[in-house]
Amino acid sequence: MPSSLASVTSARRTPARLIALLLAALTVTATAWLTTPTLEPADAAPQTIVSLTFDDGNANQQAAVDLLDKYGMKGTFYVASGYLGAPEYFTMDQVKAIAAEGHEIGGHTVSHPDLTALSTAQATRQVCYDRVRLSEAGLTIRSFAYPFAAVNDVAKQAVVDCGYNSARGLGDLDMTRGRNKINAESVPPPDPFVLRAPPQVETSWTLADLKGVVTRAERTGGWVPITFHNVCASGCDISVTPKVFDQFLTWLKPRAAQGTVVQTVGDTIGGDAKPTVPGPPIDPVPSGGNGVVNGGAEEVNADGTPRCWMRGGYGANTAELSTVDAAHTGAKATRVTVSGYADGDAKWLQAFDLGECSPQVTPGHTYSLRSWYTSDAVTQFAVYLRDAEGRWHYWTSSPWFAASSTFTQAVWTTPEIPADMSGISFGLSMFSNGTITTDDVEIYDTRDAPPPAESATEASGLRDAPAISAQVEPQGDPEE
Repeated sequence: MPSSLASVTSARRTPARLIALLLAALTVTATAWLTTPTLEPADAAPQTIVSLTFDDGNANQQAAVDLLDKYGMKGTFYVASGYLGAPEYFTMDQVKAIAAEGHEIGGHTVSHPDLTALSTAQATRQVCYDRVRLSEAGLTIRSFAYPFAAVNDVAKQAVVDCGYNSARGLGDLDMTRGRNKINAESVPPPDPFVLRAPPQVETSWTLADLKGVVTRAERTGGWVPITFHNVCASGCDISVTPKVFDQFLTWLKPRAAQGTVVQTVGDTIGGDAKPTVPGPPIDPVPSGGNGVVNGGAEEVNADGTPRCWMRGGYGANTAELSTVDAAHTGAKATRVTVSGYADGDAKWLQAFDLGECSPQVTPGHTYSLRSWYTSDAVTQFAVYLRDAEGRWHYWTSSPWFAASSTFTQAVWTTPEIPADMSGISFGLSMFSNGTITTDDVEIYDTRDAPPPAESATEASGLRDAPAISAQVEPQGDPEE
């Protein structure tokens, strides 16, 4: 009996002992929890990285720079070095000042061409020359963005060969809410030379659209590079207003507490800047040879333009530029017809590039420009030069050539090429109502030029005309 009573008493005391032990354990756990330091969200590895990137070097992006500085954020600015200093674009000094504030400067080629439409040599020049020029200005250049987001094996290899660490595309990340869609790039990315990004920010985008890009990426974590072009209140395309951009940064900044951070492309990819690569050299106008590529317009691109030629012109007039069968030799010639003329001009010119189509010239040398033409109005050579940084400038115009109903060779010798100029582009222009047909265009260094045709018309014997304006609109704005 005592034995049984003792067992019962012991059993009845067991819950009380368990409760006491549990309370003791909770006390120890609570004490440990109160005394053990916890990681703040800012100290933890970020779950989502947002890169704010800006293309082309538009001067109105200064509004974005000021707002980024206000919120303590850093952006990546991809600039086309050949546009620096042109109207409505940053100057090199402004770009250097942006870098001094801690923002990243990236490459975007010299003159913003579609790299997929270029030869290997020309694509490599565009990418390498751009990086060399920016690096020589004291900038650290690690990141690249493809113009027009156009990439193929040639463009990608050029970026690799020129020493970049990454290259950004566009439109590879989804803009829908679908849960099976890819809304963020991986870190590290599967291919750093085709970085995936959402479509570019369009003028129609709202604050909700910008937030959605981030919140969709936050579902899985990862990296979302957002691409802006113009930053202006009104009057520009492919744009975001400063007000909406300010609201977006106001919303984005506190999200760092939950692991969504803003970081440049270069810092996200990592790695030091590699040595610069000069790129393929450009051959000058050959000794005794014609430096114009496809001077007879026999090779025609899919869009109807002769290979290595571009449409140029400006002003208040209606211009039609085409290729025709009425040739001096061969099967093709180029034609310009102007109507409704008030001012300006229109002409075919050698493509403004880095030497594949535009002839390479030597400072101090003079050159013989030649073109066969028929015209029902006077005409003249309009001449443009490329500087050492790859930028194009109007230089001069020849005296007038008389109208001619039959093919006549126009011949004119340029003044000496100024220092720091490396390339030339020229063409006979129509600066009134009328039609001109041109064919068999040539350029020779006058030191070893062959004699012109016996029937050639020298410009020096005709009336001089005021040089036409330094305007040309052959390629449009560098927008994606």
